[in-house]
Amino acid sequence: MTPPSEPPQASRRSPETPETPPREQPSSPGRPSPERPPPPHPQGVTLTVATRRSLLALAQCRAFVQRLSALDPTVVMAELQVVTSGDRIQDRPLADIGGKGLFVKEIEDALIERRADFAVHSIKDVPGLLPDGLVIACVPEREDPRDVLVAPVYRTLAALPPGARVGTSSLRRTASLKAVRPDLTIESVRGNVDTRLRKVDEGQFDAIVLARAGLVRLGLAARATEVLAPEVSLPAVGQGALGIECRADDEATRGRLAPLHHGETATCVAAERGVLVALGGDCRTPLGVYAERSDGTLHLRAFIARIDGSSPRHLERRVPWPDSEDAARDLGLTVGRALR
Repeated sequence: MTPPSEPPQASRRSPETPETPPREQPSSPGRPSPERPPPPHPQGVTLTVATRRSLLALAQCRAFVQRLSALDPTVVMAELQVVTSGDRIQDRPLADIGGKGLFVKEIEDALIERRADFAVHSIKDVPGLLPDGLVIACVPEREDPRDVLVAPVYRTLAALPPGARVGTSSLRRTASLKAVRPDLTIESVRGNVDTRLRKVDEGQFDAIVLARAGLVRLGLAARATEVLAPEVSLPAVGQGALGIECRADDEATRGRLAPLHHGETATCVAAERGVLVALGGDCRTPLGVYAERSDGTLHLRAFIARIDGSSPRHLERRVPWPDSEDAARDLGLTVGRALR
């Protein structure tokens, strides 16, 4: 992967400077996907991928690019690292600064302005409605969507003593933890995965809650001391899944991305995002949604609560496996409307 000809443009929103991890050298391409290869295209094509600069964002972006490059090694891949507003502002909870859309806004600007051809997102960071002219063209196979506890001393949620300090920046996780352990002290923690792990290692918290997918992609899965079942902590919309975004009218790029689209994951994510759209959920709403395939059915679970975690409402549906992503999204819309 070659660097872009120009450095990423600075954000228009804030002068604050984030913790910026060092650039890494991309590793060699992995094995090609067994899916059908894309149609032939001219030699010498360069595609620019936009990504955040965090270690996790770079790891998952480069892993996807390896798979894409393996389908056609003649394509030259360039990487545009973008610092988003969500990366810059680290001293306030996401709910206070506008929600997770802050992690994609500047990246989407790069797509619209044609500084990048496609972007790799954690789809849980992508708002339910996209800007005009952009589309999620590919949803690769999902990593484990569950939350995990990292508690170096106490190990499990049940073993944490009353009053133990648990760090999370998520209102969803806060509401879930309070429902099963109201005696815990839940405190906000921001920063990249490595920053949060350092804080719990230093004893600033007795435990933190993270997405298992992020730890797996960073090679840190062993840091988890307990995997939290969905019955304890229902995952966020799209947690563990990537969303590959590009311009809707860029048929060539959409064609290159298509072989890495994973139908089952995309169907589940469509159902989850349907709930999100119906409820207008964001980081200021404790919202958990999880869809999975089970014995030929789509099992969809969702909950929403007030911002303080009170008055939680739960709903689940099990239906025959949908014949399209649109049908799955309609199911999600129906469940979301029922939760209003």
